Formats: sequence, C-alpha cells, structure tokens
Amino acid sequence: MPSLPPPEWIISPGLTDYGAALADMEARAAAIHMGTASERIHLLEHPPLYTAGTSADPTELLDPRFPVFDAGRGGRYTYHGPGQRVGYIQLDLSRRGRDVRAYVAAVEGWVIDALALLGVEGRRAEGRIGIWTDAPDGSEAKIGAIGVRVKKWVTMHGFSLNIMPDLSHFGGIVPCGIAEFPVTSLAALGKDASFADVDAALAKTLPAFLDKIGPSD
Repeated sequence: MPSLPPPEWIISPGLTDYGAALADMEARAAAIHMGTASERIHLLEHPPLYTAGTSADPTELLDPRFPVFDAGRGGRYTYHGPGQRVGYIQLDLSRRGRDVRAYVAAVEGWVIDALALLGVEGRRAEGRIGIWTDAPDGSEAKIGAIGVRVKKWVTMHGFSLNIMPDLSHFGGIVPCGIAEFPVTSLAALGKDASFADVDAALAKTLPAFLDKIGPSD
C-alpha cells in the first residue's frame, strides 16, 4: 500500500487557550474524518490549568487553584502549564491500522525516543501509562503524560512533556491518579533543553513513530 503523506506539523508560539485548542482539535478531527483536511501534529504550550479525563475521580482534585477543564480524553486529572510541551496528534487510524493499544504504545515510544536524543533515559512502567525516568535521588518519577481519545478513528489529544514547568503546580491534583510517584522535568534532571531542542528531537524521531502505525494493509 502506498505511504501516506506526512502530517502537517504546526508549532504555536506563546500560550494557547485550552478551550480554543480543544474546539480547534474537534473541528480538525471532523475534517480529517470527512477527508477535507490533512492529518496534523500540533505542538503548543498552555497557561496553567487542570484537565479531567473520563476516569477522573473528584477526590483527586486536591486544590483547584487553576481552571479545570473536561478534556474528553481517557485518563484522570493532569496538569498543563508554561514550561511544558503539549503535543496534539491527529491521525486517521482508519488509514493506519485500527489498533488503539498499538497507537498508544507508539506515542509512548515516540516520546521515549525523543528523550533519548536529549540525554534522558525514559521508559514505560507496567500498569502505569506515561513516560517514566529516574530522578536525581534515585526514585522513579513521571516526566511525560499520555492522554488519548479516538473519535471515528481519528486520534485526538496526545502527550505532554515536562521541560521546565513549575512542578509545584502539580500539587493541586493527584497526577493521573498516581499518588505514590513524583513528577519531574528536563530542568529538574539538570538538562538545559529548550522548546526548540525538544521540538527538534520530536521531529527527528517522528518518522519512526509514523512507521509503527503506518498504512494499514
């Protein structure tokens, strides 16, 4: 089967309003499904906020110090804010293979591969979605979150990667429902990486990610 054209790659400067981004993502997903728009990967940064997934437990919203949005994706509560790269991935799985589990694993692998280029050993953890690494004190910490929704076989939402956020902002929630492990960032790990560095690493590892979920047979 012929290869698909690469998805549109967009990087939004500054802070993007979450509600506007969500509405834009919904509209783009509908257009992709209708065949009137190309697939897209949208990299952006949000002002401080919490999002609630479809499995969110209200008791895990400890301190709603920032706006709380119903994200519509799977998962529980997560934080987005300045210093964090958010990637919204909009691909047509009806053309790439209708395997959501494989898609989520591929997204995790993409972020892990990008982190490797930045000198960080990321990994999956059994039973815990997301990207994990070793903190300076030797503990296991979460550096990236994965949250996915698939609507009419078009993917929505994606990942967040902590570059240099204020980690105290995560204290208003139980991140992804996991209380026993801390969160970390590239800055906390001593990595002086910019958004441009992260984006370049994601771009370099993108082809391998797309190959894993390539055109269906």
